[in-house]
Amino acid sequence: MTHYAEVIGHPIAHSKSPLIHKFWLTQLGMVGDYRASDVQPQGLERYFAERAADTDWRGCNITIPHKIAALDFVSDPGEVRNSIGAINTVFRNDAGALVATNTDAGGFYGPIADIPIAGETAVVIGAGGAARAVLFALAQADIGEVVLVARNALKAAGLLAHFGLKGKVIGLDARMPDAALLVNASPLGMVGQEALEIDLSPLPEHAIVYDLVYAPIETALLKAARMRDLETVDGLEMLVGQAAIAFELFFGAAPPDDGEDALRALLLT
Repeated sequence: MTHYAEVIGHPIAHSKSPLIHKFWLTQLGMVGDYRASDVQPQGLERYFAERAADTDWRGCNITIPHKIAALDFVSDPGEVRNSIGAINTVFRNDAGALVATNTDAGGFYGPIADIPIAGETAVVIGAGGAARAVLFALAQADIGEVVLVARNALKAAGLLAHFGLKGKVIGLDARMPDAALLVNASPLGMVGQEALEIDLSPLPEHAIVYDLVYAPIETALLKAARMRDLETVDGLEMLVGQAAIAFELFFGAAPPDDGEDALRALLLT
């Protein structure tokens, strides 16, 4: 049989992860496969039990709504539960154990690593698994203050405290503050989800607007930011970045250095 990995979530049809990993497998001339599996919340425990018994399975990427719940069914030697508090990748280690990790934080930070954000204010929309990875990365980057936009103020305040971040929590209907970075780490604006409607006028001219949503790539948030000539980062940047880390964990080889333009063109078709 062929070694394979996959992405799980519910829903999952929108995922571009199979395109990315299959592109790299082909570029490297490797034998392997990468699939998408729709796993409902009540089926998560059974899913990992079945995959643990399948020695051809090398691991999975994890998307909404399983990034926190999946921690209950896999090993966590890196104590991701106590740091980020959510996972997006499970891989089979050399001993055969299913190990949790999170490549979202690295994937998120890569596109802005050269931008001096230490001491600045960031706005983060969302309080779920993706937001946890973003907050972890911002804490490591010595962000000055985080304004967390969330429906559940108590949960959001707890996240700021967990990551040792200074800041405050506001609602979606509140006026956006003056900030150097705005990140949408929620599903809002994604195909099949509620629209994300916020006023970007309070943002300064040097602000960066970063939308983790990649279906569609050109979200309403990014369109609004470009109308103001603000610098933008789309969801493909993080998606490809986190996938590169996971690919090496699954298949034991780093993605090829070239082919980035061809991959992006493939993902945009």
